[in-house]
Amino acid sequence: MKLDPAYYLNQDVLFLAKDLLGKVLFTKIDGEITAGIIVETEAYFGVQDKASHAYGGRRTNRTETMYSEGGISYVYLCYGMHHLFNIVSSVKDEPHAILIRAIEPLIGKEIIEFRRSMPSTKAAISAGPGSAAKALGIDRSFNAKHLHGEEVWLEDHGIRYSDEEIVATPRVGIAYAQEHALLPWRFFVKGNKYVSKPNKV
Repeated sequence: MKLDPAYYLNQDVLFLAKDLLGKVLFTKIDGEITAGIIVETEAYFGVQDKASHAYGGRRTNRTETMYSEGGISYVYLCYGMHHLFNIVSSVKDEPHAILIRAIEPLIGKEIIEFRRSMPSTKAAISAGPGSAAKALGIDRSFNAKHLHGEEVWLEDHGIRYSDEEIVATPRVGIAYAQEHALLPWRFFVKGNKYVSKPNKV
């Protein structure tokens, strides 16, 4: 069952970033459905977060999507090559977002393998945000899509992780965020091989 649109309006981005672990992210492209279990996320805390694109209330053509009501996607290009998929959360004009950093392939594995030119048993197929997006066929055309539509959506398959199974560490690759780089706002499933590096407790 698709997640209720109200789910994304939760103003506690840290709660959502943890709660999304175990949820299943789907895409449908040219009639082909692929999906993966979310096993790693990062929370971005709106205008107060130095690591966020919306820090200080920055509004540009790129970041405007983040100011929408929660429940849409925010996709941007990183280093000119990797598309990164984020879930916009909270209420309108509160630009919280959650980066999906890794998925465990679940549905349409042959398609995922074709997109990534490797077997789905190989962790690198969907570990790291660029790989996860590519595995699901996500590119810039997925920006600002509603997450209860027919192209990209999330479902609850009853997969739950206890607090003991979830690791919280600092986010990756955000040294520019100064003291905010140290905040433990990256969450992943302990021992899951599809989690990106460093996958250490």
